[in-house]
Amino acid sequence: MAAQSLPPPLLYADTERSPDALYFGRVGVPDAFIAFGLRGKKYAVVSALEFGRVQKTSAFDVVLPLEAYTQRARARWPRRRPGAAEVIGLLAQEFKQTRFTVPGDFPAGVFQKLGELGLDLTVADGALFPAREIKTAAEAAAIREGNRLSALGLAAAEKILRASRVSGRRLLHRGRPVTSELLKFAIEVAILEAGGVSTNTIVAGGDQACDPHERGSGPLRPHELIIIDIFPRVTATGYHGDMTRTFLRGRATDAQRALVAAVRAAQLAALKAIRAGVNGRLVHGKCVEVFTARGFETQSTPQGSVGFFHGTGHGLGLAVHEAPRLSGAVDSILRQNAVVTVEPGLYYPGLGGCRIEDVVRVTAAAPQLLSRYPYAWELR
Repeated sequence: MAAQSLPPPLLYADTERSPDALYFGRVGVPDAFIAFGLRGKKYAVVSALEFGRVQKTSAFDVVLPLEAYTQRARARWPRRRPGAAEVIGLLAQEFKQTRFTVPGDFPAGVFQKLGELGLDLTVADGALFPAREIKTAAEAAAIREGNRLSALGLAAAEKILRASRVSGRRLLHRGRPVTSELLKFAIEVAILEAGGVSTNTIVAGGDQACDPHERGSGPLRPHELIIIDIFPRVTATGYHGDMTRTFLRGRATDAQRALVAAVRAAQLAALKAIRAGVNGRLVHGKCVEVFTARGFETQSTPQGSVGFFHGTGHGLGLAVHEAPRLSGAVDSILRQNAVVTVEPGLYYPGLGGCRIEDVVRVTAAAPQLLSRYPYAWELR
């Protein structure tokens, strides 16, 4: 079905968990609320707790009082406990609109009740708002701010690592063992003080770093690679940063240096390939070519995959992971002003893991870098 022929959008979500809801209304609402588009206008239905603020600060053209519609729903369906479905049912009658398009994560229970009330709902095949993929200059600036926060977190972690003392198989900072938890705390405090929130931060060393989404725990060891991946949300805008650097406190082996050099070379090859109109699959392929040429094989073993076994990057904005994709698994044509991460990595238990990640905005020429942090990694 062509996008132009889809029914208008309908959402029932909070903006903490739904980037679509935040994108649509441009206002934070912590509890699930009803929002829909109709005949060129954006509507929201919110409680008295939110009404005045949403009316004054949001992008909604019309803000309706939830309590009044709940009371009407109670009178209309006296045997039902009125909720979101009943209010939406009343709105559909009032606006003579019974067809809507909903996102794939629309609540199943509300979806079922709306069907029982006679509404015809189409689940969006892909993004509910495809325009989210293309970032305005203001959105790019918000993402750059997110990456400034990421860089502050990286600096806080690096400061501790540089100040730590190698004592046999331990790293000590002010007499205490340096742990993943210690670095994550320093990262998250630095970001909180600067106006963001960083959750699920990754600080993983040694073999823990060979699982790309392992958050890391326990002591960090000298002479081992440590992956630090920080993807904070800017409190004021809801946009994210996403940066990764790999560090080692102590002295690296030649094999570790070769691993890190290969990852950086792969990232540079990917960055060179990124242009509007290019397939993300091709960008990913450039990383694979570098790794193959340098002898870093990717294999699936009974204990898990080794080598380069994830995509090169993904879209970034109000969600940490969104369209488009830089991956060997899907075709995804890069569009002007899309924002993507570029984060190749290599992972070999016994040797360690390395990932280097930056964020760029796609242009017709060289991509615009939206992240900045040094690439020095061997901290002696």
